[in-house]
Amino acid sequence: GKIKVIEYCRKNKIPFLGLCLGMQLAVIEFSRNICNLKDATSAEFNKSAKNKVIDVMEEQKSLLKEKKYGGTMRLGSYDCNLKPKTIARKAYGADNITERHRHRYELNNQYRKTLEDKGMIMSGINKQKNLVEIIEIKNHPFFVATQFHPEFKSRPLKPHPLFKEFIKVAIK
Repeated sequence: GKIKVIEYCRKNKIPFLGLCLGMQLAVIEFSRNICNLKDATSAEFNKSAKNKVIDVMEEQKSLLKEKKYGGTMRLGSYDCNLKPKTIARKAYGADNITERHRHRYELNNQYRKTLEDKGMIMSGINKQKNLVEIIEIKNHPFFVATQFHPEFKSRPLKPHPLFKEFIKVAIK
């Protein structure tokens, strides 16, 4: 049902903020319904799938084969460069940010061009590892999803910029 809800939000211009798995599912939904990759999925769900739009980073694949799971998570803070004229750039009010991670799967870069050609914006990129950190959808009031966990840096009296922006748009 999660992918159906994401599709509904995308189609009906309902504000959407996906975090980690939420971003991964948003990429799968978009790949299936906009890019016509009907079997698009994540390696987490089907390791032998043809169109793994979400996969493990290349340098971690050998560790997974050896069942060394502890070394296969991206943990801690990573830099992210924000694309100008995006929701993310507006929310942060900065070109470069640092966000915290705790995950194993990433957007598969082999599908980036296909996704971008169909209207997905890669609005945040970690240049050191060439990884997509934030996605957005063109012509949507707020369809933003992050690979990182903004809740790790949010506080009751200092909410995360993406949470603040999401709430502003949702109120409208």
